[in-house]
Amino acid sequence: MPVEVITFGCRLNAFESEAIRGLAATTAAETGETIVVNTCAVTAEAQRQARQTIRRTRRERPDARIVVTGCAAQIDPGGFTTMPEVDLVLGNEEKLKAESYAAAPADAPRVRVGDIMALRGESAPATPPRVDGFAGRARGTVQVQQGCDHRCTFCVIPFGRGNSRSVPVGAVAGQVRALVEAGYAEIVLTGVDITAYGADLPGRPTLGQMVRRVLALTPELKRLRLSSLDPVEIDDELWRLVAEEPRLMPHLHLSIQAGDDLILTRMKRRHRRADAVAACRRARDIRPDVALGADLIAGFPTETEEMFARTLALVDECELAYVHAFPYSARPGTPAARMPQVPGGAIRERAARLRATAAAALGRALRTHIGAASEIVVERGGVGHTPHYAPVRLDAATAALPEFAVGRLAQVRLAGVDGEMLIGVPA
Repeated sequence: MPVEVITFGCRLNAFESEAIRGLAATTAAETGETIVVNTCAVTAEAQRQARQTIRRTRRERPDARIVVTGCAAQIDPGGFTTMPEVDLVLGNEEKLKAESYAAAPADAPRVRVGDIMALRGESAPATPPRVDGFAGRARGTVQVQQGCDHRCTFCVIPFGRGNSRSVPVGAVAGQVRALVEAGYAEIVLTGVDITAYGADLPGRPTLGQMVRRVLALTPELKRLRLSSLDPVEIDDELWRLVAEEPRLMPHLHLSIQAGDDLILTRMKRRHRRADAVAACRRARDIRPDVALGADLIAGFPTETEEMFARTLALVDECELAYVHAFPYSARPGTPAARMPQVPGGAIRERAARLRATAAAALGRALRTHIGAASEIVVERGGVGHTPHYAPVRLDAATAALPEFAVGRLAQVRLAGVDGEMLIGVPA
């Protein structure tokens, strides 16, 4: 029987969804049609969309078994248990066990959510099930770390993911090699707080040391990317790789969140504005062509117009080409939710200005590539990304050529800009 996984949220969830697909398939013959909703808890909107999807799925597939898991289910299992559409709620640890999807007696509990905060250190390494591929995706994602030991005042994710736990280097390399052998030319290493990698492992290897080892063990790997990095936690070995390793793509995405020091303090971040600027400057000094991105929040509690202006100015000061702009979303139980809130209209207006500033910065960055030759990983829908993560659109005739099949590395000439994408033609 078919198993369908509906994914919300981050790359880590996307990786785990592929693992879930394989795990649930082992018992699908006895359980029948199963739909797993892998939720996100970063914003209230993400949870609203998940609930909406669950209700719509039940209307469209009345006989399917609906299993809800992910961060929102871990944090608020009761909220999903009360939904009549839901058959089973699994925690983030339980969702990665095949037995969780097996048929159960009618009187079995509908909620299987353990204490994820009890998992810590070498006694609970974050070694996920092996994933053989990603349905319809051109690049592979590999989990290297799980959870977070920090407690930013706006964030509920540590309570959904638990404490920081690392995947042993050998397991990471094995998963990367399996995906390379399956034909993936580009791999993204992901986690919740990947710059915390290794602190819980024997010998305390750093993220940079792990990345160097993975590259050495998989010489066939063409392109490697990293998910979001804390700007003050990047270790020296990783900086050396940024400078020296051509297979590590010239694109860094930084978890900056704000450009005002008082707001960063109230967020309980580990860096200040000067640290973010210094990280961006260091990246450009050692690899001048590097493309930079960042997560930024608009409308954090107590934020004034002057404070927001410093965040807005950071986009241009750091030449951030790829900005993920988030309107602040109060999460129940977090310290930030108890702080004086910015009015909703002001949050939306600031988020719109931040997105507009980001769009202008992206446009400037894309125009610098016009006329250049580049290599893209071809994705579904006739699009792809350059090593600098610049998005490229191919016309229908080009996308139909055999050398532009999905998953292939293809040479293109960047002929112009169309909205927020470059136009790619055969080189």
